[in-house]
Amino acid sequence: MEMLAEVTELLGTEVYSDKGILVGTITDIILDMETQFIHGLFIERSNPSLVEGGASISVPYRWIKAIGEIILLKKFPEFVKIGTE
Repeated sequence: MEMLAEVTELLGTEVYSDKGILVGTITDIILDMETQFIHGLFIERSNPSLVEGGASISVPYRWIKAIGEIILLKKFPEFVKIGTE
């Protein structure tokens, strides 16, 4: 994977599942400032056909397959159900 000049370049980028379905658009990055390690991509309004209620989600950075004009994931659950406990 090519290194980004700035992590902020990811903001606003669309994220697609391994099946080519839009998961959502990145609104924030979950970053460890000490180690400068990206833990995840935060999507505020996800696709309701993939995530119950279109809830906010964090996609683990390790799930990324490719970064370019879009971000393509190497895996994503068929459907994410939000717990209500």
